[in-house]
Amino acid sequence: MLFPYLEKHGIAEPPAVMWMDHNEIKELKKKLHTLIRIVEATNFQNFKDNLWETAKTLSKLLQNHFYKENNVLFPAAMSAVTPKEWVGIRQEFDEIGYCCFTPPELINIIPKTEMAKAQAQKAPEGKLQFETGTLTKKQLDGLLNALPIDITFVGADDTVRYFNKPEERLFVRTKAVLGRKVQKCHPQKSLHVVSQIVKAFKKGEKNVAEFWITLNDRFIHIRFFAVRDVKGKYLGTMEVVQDLTEIKNLQGERRLLDWMNQSIP
Repeated sequence: MLFPYLEKHGIAEPPAVMWMDHNEIKELKKKLHTLIRIVEATNFQNFKDNLWETAKTLSKLLQNHFYKENNVLFPAAMSAVTPKEWVGIRQEFDEIGYCCFTPPELINIIPKTEMAKAQAQKAPEGKLQFETGTLTKKQLDGLLNALPIDITFVGADDTVRYFNKPEERLFVRTKAVLGRKVQKCHPQKSLHVVSQIVKAFKKGEKNVAEFWITLNDRFIHIRFFAVRDVKGKYLGTMEVVQDLTEIKNLQGERRLLDWMNQSIP
């Protein structure tokens, strides 16, 4: 949360050093947890010694890291970040949480609607302003169509208002459906279920409904989400359809750095 603001004010080196520390700390913590599991299972002395040395190394690294935070990073932030910026930073701090817990009294300490007003800014000409950034209509359209999922949005009046156009749609959608009542877009045998889902969303009883089917040997995940504004008012329902066939078959892991060694189409 803090690093982007520091970099915006021309303070780049402390965040870069902290990133390196974070990576080293994460690797040591992973090693420590692995050794703990081995010692609990085997009680081998050589693993106990390795565990102790790893713990000492991690402890020393954390002490040095905290020192750099308290004496370099945080003073730099206090001198550079503006009071107005701190308002938005504080809310995001509370939303993402703290190490290792978030005190209950800090959660939603400032109402989101008030925070939105404090952070409100006029969008540059030709761009759409969102709480988390700005996009041109062209960018937004491209972004939604690049998603590997089918999205359909039904407004609060049960009318189909939008659908994206991914490269490969799972269920056919045509522009003729726009402005049509959602009840007329489903087979009669499942109409009562759709109606119950929308009714539960409108009442605030449910926020999600999900189903899965096999279609042409593909495993298809279908989810409905209630769409609400910051005050919880019902705005409509979003249907998301995704092909999970390949995802279900994933095993092990492939990290970001592994991409360089892979032949990706």
